[in-house]
Amino acid sequence: MSDEVDAVVERVRERVTPDAGERAELQAVAARLRERAEDAIAELPVEARVVQVGSTARGTWTAGDRDVDLFVSFPADLERERLEKYGLDVGHAVLPEGHEEYAEHPYVKGVVEGYEVDLVPCYDVADATAIQSAVDRTPFHTRYLDKHLDDELAGDVRVCKQFMKAVGVYGSDLRTKGFSGYLTELLVLEHGGFRALVEAAADWTPPVRFDPEDHAAAGFDDPLVVIDPTDPERNVAAVLSAKQLATFQHYARKLLDEPREALFESSEPDLIDAETVRERIADRETTPVAVVFDAPDLVDDQLWPQLVRSLDGVTEALDRRGFDVLRAEAFADERAVLFAELEVAQRPAIERHEGPPVHVRAHAERFYEKYADSAAAGPYIEGDRYVVEREREFTTATALLQSDAVFDVALGTHVESALEDGYEVLVGKEVGRLADEFGVELGRYFDPKP
Repeated sequence: MSDEVDAVVERVRERVTPDAGERAELQAVAARLRERAEDAIAELPVEARVVQVGSTARGTWTAGDRDVDLFVSFPADLERERLEKYGLDVGHAVLPEGHEEYAEHPYVKGVVEGYEVDLVPCYDVADATAIQSAVDRTPFHTRYLDKHLDDELAGDVRVCKQFMKAVGVYGSDLRTKGFSGYLTELLVLEHGGFRALVEAAADWTPPVRFDPEDHAAAGFDDPLVVIDPTDPERNVAAVLSAKQLATFQHYARKLLDEPREALFESSEPDLIDAETVRERIADRETTPVAVVFDAPDLVDDQLWPQLVRSLDGVTEALDRRGFDVLRAEAFADERAVLFAELEVAQRPAIERHEGPPVHVRAHAERFYEKYADSAAAGPYIEGDRYVVEREREFTTATALLQSDAVFDVALGTHVESALEDGYEVLVGKEVGRLADEFGVELGRYFDPKP
């Protein structure tokens, strides 16, 4: 089996390693971009330098990736407003057709000769513990890995990235919550190769901790902790979710048990149409509900935490009122959807409501007086408590979601504003109408895999 794993890995390595022509082309494009950036910097009333960072700088990008990340490093004593202004000036000079995006501060993103280019301003600090902005760490990461990664390990990093992309755990954005490129590189480096990493990961019992430079840092309780070798106060794996870590472990075991190249190839679920969605619902005999609204105009790393918070708030309200959420997901494109599949479609007209023990006089008397002349059945005594059977506020999830009570749940700020502007509630087979826009997401939902 060991030989089979090695043979698969070697074939994948050959496939994902950029050839000499691709390397030369990327280096030429990066050199032209750096030259443009240096010309733009020369027009500024401040000194700065251009640093290429990321996988293309470290030689760990996979064949076909076309990304170039350039950082413009400004003096550490430059005011933040001037850094942002000068950074955008350089960005627009280098990428005249680019657009501004915002992380911790604005930067310019664009396409040049088919390459996705990010031009990001940062501070030139003495070390990563003195950062003024999160992006200030990145040049230190590049220098650290330049020093420690040789060609063999860089090849294993490419194999690992391809594996993680294929199984859906690559990417540290707040939608994916997976492995960043830097985290992947550190893990391969820590274990001395891809094969050793997957063998170790197959047996991990979280929490798992690595400290490459023996910083002895404490205070992290994430499922995976990898202390940043350039900054002992940071866990490089902080974004990684327990689900994505478990998914990586699952597929690590699959690779070791049944080595095959298919595990390194991405595959989307079949796109399903409205009729198929309705058939799945009928087969499952559940009641799906969907809150549908115009997606807030936010970048993904701002949008998805708000969608997740809102989905959690809605599902908690549905569960608390007895509709028993089987599973729930959020979808987003032009519109956004909070989707929940319910085991209970309708609740009785009444609900049991327990009061305080009779011997807790003040509270018990208030409870009794509140319900004594109401339409509720009771109060009566069961055990040592007053109990009433009162009219239920919402007998269906639809009624709940269409009411103002939906605004009483924990919602993301921009999601709440979007709902205030108007939303639609789909229930049961009506959710099939989402298939035109979210056929892939619904396909993945109704055919879930690790």
